[in-house]
Amino acid sequence: MNKKWWKESVVYQIYPISFMDSNGDGKGDLRGIMSKLDYLKDLGVDMLWICPIYKSPNHDNGYDISDYCAIMDEFGTMEDFDLLLKEAHLRGMKIMMDLVLNHTSDEHPWFIESKASKDNPKRDYFIWRKGKNGGPPNNWESYFSGSVWQYDESTDEYYLHLYSKHQPDLNWENQKVIDSMHEMVEWWLKKGVDGFRFDAIAHIVKAVGLPDGANPLKLPTVQAYDLFSNLENVHTLLKNLYDRVLFHYDIMTVGETSGLGPEQALSYVGDTRNELNMVFQFEHMFLDARSTGTGKWDVVPWNLLDLKKIISHWQIVMHEQGWNANYLCNHDQPRSVSRFGDDQEYRVESAKMLATFLHMLEGTPYIYQGEEIGMTNIAFQSIDDYRDVETLNFYEQSMQRGIPEEKIMQALWHKSRDNARTPMQWSNTEEAGFTTMGGEPWIRVNSNYPLINVEAAVKDPNSIYHYYRKLIALRKQHEVIVYGLYELLLPLDEEIYAYTRTLEDQQLLVILNFFGKEAEFKLPEGIQVDTKGLLISNYPVKSGEDISTFTLRPYESRVYLTTIQS
Repeated sequence: MNKKWWKESVVYQIYPISFMDSNGDGKGDLRGIMSKLDYLKDLGVDMLWICPIYKSPNHDNGYDISDYCAIMDEFGTMEDFDLLLKEAHLRGMKIMMDLVLNHTSDEHPWFIESKASKDNPKRDYFIWRKGKNGGPPNNWESYFSGSVWQYDESTDEYYLHLYSKHQPDLNWENQKVIDSMHEMVEWWLKKGVDGFRFDAIAHIVKAVGLPDGANPLKLPTVQAYDLFSNLENVHTLLKNLYDRVLFHYDIMTVGETSGLGPEQALSYVGDTRNELNMVFQFEHMFLDARSTGTGKWDVVPWNLLDLKKIISHWQIVMHEQGWNANYLCNHDQPRSVSRFGDDQEYRVESAKMLATFLHMLEGTPYIYQGEEIGMTNIAFQSIDDYRDVETLNFYEQSMQRGIPEEKIMQALWHKSRDNARTPMQWSNTEEAGFTTMGGEPWIRVNSNYPLINVEAAVKDPNSIYHYYRKLIALRKQHEVIVYGLYELLLPLDEEIYAYTRTLEDQQLLVILNFFGKEAEFKLPEGIQVDTKGLLISNYPVKSGEDISTFTLRPYESRVYLTTIQS
């Protein structure tokens, strides 16, 4: 058993612009985060993952960086960051930076020089190509829709951007780029940061020659993600980064790597790979989307058997070979209680059940801000209230294709990234206590804040918040929750997700009703249960109650700890 501090940690993700505003400009900032450190300490989390706070024109909420070693004006100063880091460390919490190595902002000095002329020394810092047949160099499609190529009239060439046109991709075949990125990473490590979440890291290498993707529908662009995702040379570059920089620091690293299964993930996080500690997988994020059509926006009902299959596969393959990063929502995904639970009648019960599911799996749990109080999706009635570039692009292109606006808006209510980006709901006061001095939030607050807010949750001993506190505390008390072997029970049950975690003579039994109706549970043969060993449940349960056969209430969850008798 390879024990590591980052395996035993719980991570809390902060989306700074929406977390807490300290100066009344309607945007969250570093001083705002600092003012809530005691709240986060009381919650029990160990690591704060802070989404990008670097200098940026903010076309993609900070993921378009114009200066890696400066703080965005709206968020504060480098002195504010240094103080935040110090204060977090004083409370026993670590800070993980969100770092974008795949691309910069089009306002980064490197790109401004690169764009100036074809013979500029920094031209090759980015990926430029001549057009083909009167159009872009190839038919790849951006993650934000449309071609990955943007035409530059002044030099009569196109530059590549896998995301927004304001986010040109760096050329990782250029050694000067590599050396500069390494120097920047080490600059932050010398400051004392405790880790990195590497955004879009799977895309830093593109297929040799940038060939067209398969395009059977004869479309002008095509999703050719296999030509710029998880290519072999990514591992060469990551090993190099590890050997030259990361190896010298006791930190935590996690990579954003879409489009792979656990066997592929081991090439990033295997114990002998020396690349990353863990990666975010996306398979369960596509359960409610069609594989054709408009992708994630084409919403379909998700199936519990599919969820079991995906999660179990990752749990089994990664055990004692690598490490999982477990999450149900983040800044790019809908709110978990709205997506996988019931954000109306059973909001509290289903949020607690989902938290139980997440925290009892093997791997490091990630909590997204507001998840611990059961914040929900937003349903803005007008496109004017949305801010996300991906959402706005989808709306505009869908309108151009003649799709009824009502249908488009329904897709946004389900899947827009802005669902997770509405301001943190701190109290039932004006603007949910997010901003001060009458400030107007950069995006509207969810109207349910009088009911769902931190102040009310802290006061209520039966709240989702206090349930999270208990889950986090249990994880620190019982090694079996961290390192135990996962085994799926009742694999064909379409309502109940049950599994065990076993370490030496300790065994957890986790029982979860994933739906809003009663479900009959029958204890599988061979499973020993000490019914007096109930660790946590989201409904009242009598100690010692027989569970050989019983009825689970809507969204009920229970966890039992048993010492196995040989």
